[in-house]
Amino acid sequence: MRNPPRLDRIDRDILFHLEREGRLSNVELAARVGLTPPPCLRRVKRLEAEGVIAGYRAVIEPRAVGRAFEVVVAVDIAANDRRTVEEFEDAVVAFDEVVAVRRLFGKPDYFVHVAVADAEAFEAFQFAKLIGLPAVARAVSHQTMKRLKG
Repeated sequence: MRNPPRLDRIDRDILFHLEREGRLSNVELAARVGLTPPPCLRRVKRLEAEGVIAGYRAVIEPRAVGRAFEVVVAVDIAANDRRTVEEFEDAVVAFDEVVAVRRLFGKPDYFVHVAVADAEAFEAFQFAKLIGLPAVARAVSHQTMKRLKG
């Protein structure tokens, strides 16, 4: 998306409701934003076509799928050349245990969000996969105490 599209109040209201409840019917969404269904649907389709709405997903309860043990790992890599960065990023995003990765300005270089069943599963992941990557110079783990948002 080169230049962000102009969004009016109704567009922002549509996004607000869909972000919180993506399975709203068009009829319900239209009622919430004060439109009739046809123009509401046209706006949603336009927002999708412009890339403002990138997709829809289900939010899964981590405990229900055996991934309630969450750890954020601050990772510093040994070198910041293009090849090292690309190889590290390709490897880390491919791990099933990794649910999110953020490249940062400054230090650490990355935050890696890991979700597994328990401490033993995290230890196995960290030693068998993460710190085995050639680029990793340092990995500092922070276990999540309580999820407050997101």
